[in-house]
Amino acid sequence: MYREFFGLKEKPFSLTPDPAYLYLSKNHTRAQTMLEYGLMSHAGFTVITGDIGAGKTTLVHHLIGKMDEDTVVGVISNTHAAFGDLMSWVLDAFEIKGEFKDNAQRLRAFTDYVIDQYSDGKHIILIIDEAQNLTTEILEELRLISNINVAGEIYLQMMLIGQPELIEKLNQPELTQFAQRIGVEFNLRPMDFEDTKAYIQHRIQCAGGDIALFTESAMGVIFCYAEGVPRRINTLCDMSLVYAFADEQPVVDADLVMDMIEDRSTTAVIRQSRSITDEVNRVRQWLQQEHHLDLL
Repeated sequence: MYREFFGLKEKPFSLTPDPAYLYLSKNHTRAQTMLEYGLMSHAGFTVITGDIGAGKTTLVHHLIGKMDEDTVVGVISNTHAAFGDLMSWVLDAFEIKGEFKDNAQRLRAFTDYVIDQYSDGKHIILIIDEAQNLTTEILEELRLISNINVAGEIYLQMMLIGQPELIEKLNQPELTQFAQRIGVEFNLRPMDFEDTKAYIQHRIQCAGGDIALFTESAMGVIFCYAEGVPRRINTLCDMSLVYAFADEQPVVDADLVMDMIEDRSTTAVIRQSRSITDEVNRVRQWLQQEHHLDLL
């Protein structure tokens, strides 16, 4: 809709994970390093957590894209009990076919598969996204699956990616044995203002646009409302471009962003605990005190 007006070859702020647009902030760089270290150190379990929209899934897709042909990856994305049981998810993730009467047979088929792949020089990785949805029982079942590994030989590595509630679950006394097998753990925090600015400009540049499309004060407003969370930033930037297009305004400034936010003040993007007036005052104060930017 607005691409031609702003000279963009595609939408720069899509809500779906796209490794081509990956921006490695300070925290994302650390998270990526932890993922890579987990692989290189042959950690049995690697756990990466972060808030909704923090960029965890994008990092995982980026990591998968860098893996060589000797790595066999299975990804589980639907982790709700309504979608089946763990061993069925695991077999589907690695496209292991067969008629199995029970979980014992499924586990045997998976164990045979992992050992065969390992014998062929393959590196086998199971990635579980949205892992915070896993029950205590399923997490314990994962620990039992990890018994495929024996001392000195790691046949199977597992990565759990989820929201911060995952850590709360793993800290339960009944999962002590599981927690002791976690080799690498990292919590992906939101971006700061400098990274938020660089993130917005990076995505615009990737889409073929001018990095001056958003003024610094506009990016400051977006940072305040999105609180450094990439998915929220994308939502606010995308709607700001729609508003700018409607107003035939070639540059997105702070006033336009504030107008857009006020119109959308009932949506989940904006915290409901404050009135829009309180939010405006908070943003004004932050911009003036922290970055000497006046929101007129």
